[in-house]
Amino acid sequence: MDKPVVCVGALVKGPSGKWLIARTTKWRGHWGVPGGKVEYGEPFEAAVKREFREEVGLTLRDARFAQLQEAVLSPEFHKEAHFVLVDFLAETNDETVTPNEEIVEWAWVDLRAALTFDLNTYTRTLVEYALEHA
Repeated sequence: MDKPVVCVGALVKGPSGKWLIARTTKWRGHWGVPGGKVEYGEPFEAAVKREFREEVGLTLRDARFAQLQEAVLSPEFHKEAHFVLVDFLAETNDETVTPNEEIVEWAWVDLRAALTFDLNTYTRTLVEYALEHA
């Protein structure tokens, strides 16, 4: 990649009050949140809703911007990349995950319990944000 890529992701609360975290094939074994690249002409909120449908089969509601992060050549990512990460907090009415090929494992957890997982740096920051603002 020769320029930064804009990506969206969300920490999502289900009807049980627990939050979804996932381990994917792309973060060298670290846990994170579902998300992905924003397509040209696609608003951020539409992108995060699309990515959740594609990766875990969930429909998001009440998606709200949380924070902006930058991942520059992170050794946690499986290849060299420069990302602008647009993070959301959201909710879903269903906790039935239908994973795509990128999702290795997932868990619905309390926010404090999420911090005991081997989270990637950017997800850890998002969970800490949620603890303060959710």
